[in-house]
Amino acid sequence: MSVIAGRSKVATTYGIVAASQPLAARAGVQILERGGNAVDAAIATNAVMGVVEPEMNGIGGDLFAIVYEAKTGERHGLNAGGWAPAGLTPAFLDSRGIDTMPQTGIHSVTVPGAVAGWDAMRTRLGRLPMADLLAPAIFYAQHGFPVSDIIAARWHAWAPKLQADPSTSETYLPDGGAPRAGDIFTNPALAASLRRIAEHGPAGFYEGPTADAILATSREHGGAMTARDLTSFEPEWVDPIATTYRGWQVYELPPNTQGIAALMMLNVMEQFPLGESGFHTAPSLHVMIEAKKLAYADMLRYVGDPRFGGAPVTAMLSKEHARERATRIDPKKAAAHVEPSVFAGLTTAAGGDTIYLSAIDRDGNIVSLIQSIYHGFGSGLVPKDTGFALQNRGALFTLEDGHPNALAGRKRPLHTIIPGFMQKGDVRVGFGIMGAWNQAQAHAQFVANIVDYGMDIQQALEAGRFTKATFDGADVAIEALVPESARRELAALGHEITVVPPRTGTFGSGQAVMSDGTGIHYGASEPRHDGAAIPEAPPVFS
Repeated sequence: MSVIAGRSKVATTYGIVAASQPLAARAGVQILERGGNAVDAAIATNAVMGVVEPEMNGIGGDLFAIVYEAKTGERHGLNAGGWAPAGLTPAFLDSRGIDTMPQTGIHSVTVPGAVAGWDAMRTRLGRLPMADLLAPAIFYAQHGFPVSDIIAARWHAWAPKLQADPSTSETYLPDGGAPRAGDIFTNPALAASLRRIAEHGPAGFYEGPTADAILATSREHGGAMTARDLTSFEPEWVDPIATTYRGWQVYELPPNTQGIAALMMLNVMEQFPLGESGFHTAPSLHVMIEAKKLAYADMLRYVGDPRFGGAPVTAMLSKEHARERATRIDPKKAAAHVEPSVFAGLTTAAGGDTIYLSAIDRDGNIVSLIQSIYHGFGSGLVPKDTGFALQNRGALFTLEDGHPNALAGRKRPLHTIIPGFMQKGDVRVGFGIMGAWNQAQAHAQFVANIVDYGMDIQQALEAGRFTKATFDGADVAIEALVPESARRELAALGHEITVVPPRTGTFGSGQAVMSDGTGIHYGASEPRHDGAAIPEAPPVFS
């Protein structure tokens, strides 16, 4: 169907960088104009994001990416998700009287993987030196940037968390309070941390003064982190997993990410004629909401770090499995409870804050990258004189014995952050929609908007969405962009609907880039955040 977006997609024969902060996107474009490729641009953009949007991401967090290499036609997956310290075990927590996984503080901290991820990407697929890629971020950290309205509001909301730790409040609450919109915020300590990475590569982070500060913070708060936990960490190149959806190939990263849930959702949705049912109709939305419940039930039951026991990925992604799961959708009633699948040979255990960016260069290379420190300002801990918050990604572990996602030393938790990629013939789209557990369900809706409803990438991002933040029950949040008539019909089916005003962070926010095989490149960034898709300028000036 025809859907008018609030803005047009960006089109050019050169490169494009799309990010949730224009200053960061512009930095990536500067790298393209300097001769860098999409990988270089993505790293530079991500580094600036960690400066100008510090509540969401930074070098204290993790990174995941899918890189499409135009020369070979290959898709490279990168898992730069950090692991728990070797000594962070259920027994360690039990000895301290902790019987549920901490959601903040030192025991929620896992090794930050982003810096190692940058190095892996640049070494294998980039062109420019790390010093060039980090120069824009260093500039903004040293000289400052004006805080946007959205970031100022979030910063203010998280201020009580920041006040709990002296180093954190010193870094992020200048003059005792959160910056206001339009204030110039500087972070010279972060500039120094970035300079060490620019000069020494990963060793400038996982060793030396930055590592010493991380370890000192761990000791001060009774944590388990050791120097060996930092220096022995390495990111992992992985093959993306995929499914077909009505003639398109859709790619996500494998476990330990939630990407498999997006693919399982699509497999179930494919069993129903969503295009015939129509966009934003109750029958279509009912199928998608119920498919979300089924996919997440399986994902939460089986997904963890595959190095500690693999999820049955092939079985979970089979069309046969999808057909069986689809039979559990009652077209006349919302399910209040969904049981996970039981796969042969397996026993079952009982049952944030992120940024996404995408880049395409003039050669057609595409990077789909997502990075996060999980909750706002992560663990709430800033190692002294480093200028960045440590992530609280360990909060996603469970202490349930025998569960695939149970805490163990050197184990990676189930991860919410996922980059996406889809392709049909010469049309290739790198996309992502940040927002914790919203991400996989938002990915599936984005794909359906393009495939079932004929939208372009800008329209597909701007279209109204639903999100179900809980993992059971009939509750669902629906954006007010969805027609009231459809919401009434869904309520009649038993969906317990919360209507949320449009263009809020409840539904995440995303970016996308696309090539169509003709040499034209497209970019999109939705209005639920501060984002922009910025094209590379032609080389008309020397």
